[in-house]
Amino acid sequence: MVKNDTVAFLPTDAPSVRAARLAAPFLLGGAQSGTLVATTGDRPLGRADQLAFDRIERSSAAVAGVVAVRDGAVSPDGAARTAGIRFGAATDGGGRAGAAAVAAIRAIASRLAPSGLAVYLTGPLPELVDQQRAATGTAVDVSIVSVLFILVVLGLVFRALLAPLVTLLPAGLSLVLAGPVIGAAARAGVAVSSLMQLLLTALVLGAGTDYGLFLLFRYREYLAAGQDPAQAVVAAVERVGESVTFSAATVIAALLSLLLASFGLYRGVGPGLAIGIAVVLLVELTLFPALLSIVGPAVFWPTGASPRRAGPGAWGAVAARVSRRPAAALVASCLGLGLLSLSLVAYAPSGFNPGGYIAGSGSAMGETALSSHFGAAALDSTDVVLRLPEAVWEDPAVIDVGQDRLEASGVFGSVTDALSGAGGILPARLFTLAHRLLGPPGALPAVAPAGTSLPPAVYDAYRATAQSIGDDGRLVLFRVSLRAGAPGSTAAMQAIPAVRRITAGVGRRLGATASGVAGQAAGAADVSAVSASDILAIAPVVLAVLAVLLAVVLRSLIAPLYLVASVALSYAASLGLAVLLFVVAGHGLGVNFTLPFFMFVFVMALGEDYNILVMTRIREESERQPLRQAVAAAIGTTGTTVTSAGLVLAGTFGVLAVVASGQVRQIATGLSLGVLLDTFVVRTLVVPSAVVLLGRWNWWPSRRCLVDPPSAGVAPGAP
Repeated sequence: MVKNDTVAFLPTDAPSVRAARLAAPFLLGGAQSGTLVATTGDRPLGRADQLAFDRIERSSAAVAGVVAVRDGAVSPDGAARTAGIRFGAATDGGGRAGAAAVAAIRAIASRLAPSGLAVYLTGPLPELVDQQRAATGTAVDVSIVSVLFILVVLGLVFRALLAPLVTLLPAGLSLVLAGPVIGAAARAGVAVSSLMQLLLTALVLGAGTDYGLFLLFRYREYLAAGQDPAQAVVAAVERVGESVTFSAATVIAALLSLLLASFGLYRGVGPGLAIGIAVVLLVELTLFPALLSIVGPAVFWPTGASPRRAGPGAWGAVAARVSRRPAAALVASCLGLGLLSLSLVAYAPSGFNPGGYIAGSGSAMGETALSSHFGAAALDSTDVVLRLPEAVWEDPAVIDVGQDRLEASGVFGSVTDALSGAGGILPARLFTLAHRLLGPPGALPAVAPAGTSLPPAVYDAYRATAQSIGDDGRLVLFRVSLRAGAPGSTAAMQAIPAVRRITAGVGRRLGATASGVAGQAAGAADVSAVSASDILAIAPVVLAVLAVLLAVVLRSLIAPLYLVASVALSYAASLGLAVLLFVVAGHGLGVNFTLPFFMFVFVMALGEDYNILVMTRIREESERQPLRQAVAAAIGTTGTTVTSAGLVLAGTFGVLAVVASGQVRQIATGLSLGVLLDTFVVRTLVVPSAVVLLGRWNWWPSRRCLVDPPSAGVAPGAP
């Protein structure tokens, strides 16, 4: 059910989508298309090679899922030939149907190709199938490495044999259960991508382990206080269950807010991950307490449940120092986060540059063959398409006028028109003559019929014009290279607005009824624009939803304000740190267009997880001791919990950053940095200092704001 074509998630009215529909007869840019390319290497194709390719085309047309096979062109060197394949709706997004169709065609090519003829299937759908296969393998690698990482961290934290396994088992089960549920939702119309597939692994394992840690640490605390194991389980769920529920609710609400996005990629990622977190919550509140009840105190063997040292511990000492000088701590921490945020002045969105074809795959080898024999323009070209008022058969001069106008603009490195396409240069007079003798080029066979009066070179060149001229002669396509850079580059993406203005101007000069720019750079420009628009629309919704949930769980209207503000500052700092890493230090032209959006949603939601745990514990401690002491006690008690949880969650995203590549690596790195900043700066310095400075006003307008706090002489009550 996974889609991997980012452009396929664009709104239907996006300029690049409209241009792709206009250029559809040429099988350009469609997610359900492919290209067969046959090559003999250095020698020209022989008659036996041509006939074998004809048989491959006919057999491919009979494959389930294939709608049409359209013969392509012979390369200028005569050593390669292509055919375009259009797949049916069942293969949309790849999946089983797409993989089966691609595998069947490749099997046919392998079986029917004679010795010395190599035949590859490449293009959007075969590339997607190859990427999905690789993404599935990457997800497995992420799961394995993440599990090992979590086990090591939990082993060091608890110094026990069963605690890591009992904590990780519910998270692992949640991941197994979430997949089929999300698949069912996808069949109901929820779009999912391989990005969601990879993020799901890291998020479910990380969040599931975090929630288990929250419960397990409180369970150990109650055991150490002398409670019966069964009572300790109940008490832990009673105390921490609310925090875990609201923590999960903040993440789910933030992810569901992505349904408001106009970019389909976000709409698909959000609900899918929200389903994963909902499954985690259900498992953690049912299976995990059951496991603790069964295993009992043995979960902490051989070290046991008793604390290894008395006193507030390192985190308690830090909180006590912050409580003594809260203003200085707040100013210093906010200043540090603000300085990191200054790196955002270097922010620029990057192009797709996805790393593209999987090395060694059939699609990669096919692209190499296309580039070698048809030139770089055959690979990821940018396409200018015009619908003219009259057919060009009798007046091909209009093609030359269009080419001259495009070349004169100065934004194109090269412009290839129908008369100078893959088959070589075709003079206008021969073009008109060939049309009178042979008819539309799209219906011609690869080998000239007996009795054809045109030379073979002219026949091949005329037949190749079908790749740039529609059957009615009115639809004309120019393959262009951008002077700004390769189609996947940031510079090419940023040049698209000018390219569109020039294309529209040329279209008006020729009287075109429709025009557009299609290709990777055009798609990247639209994706970047839609993504920027979405974050401006959704950010206020996310902030408001998080504030409401915090107000409910904390019974306060004041605390949510600075808690949301603190995590927003953490987001800006972590995004600035990502820009510093990838753009300033890494000398990149920009960061992936999805990074600010996903970091905002994830850092805001996951950051509030830890705020909820810490603030609910501060509220609990403040019932029996002064606020400064309550802050120190709460941070001292939850410090190891939050630190362990933060390291686990940041580590799972870090594993994804190491195992994956391209945009996934940038997103995972940014999320990992955001979690670490929130764990060690916001939770340790910003929140405690703000709580102490506000005093009883933290709880306004609840009754606690009106009640005098406990005096310093009141001893803490029982847990």
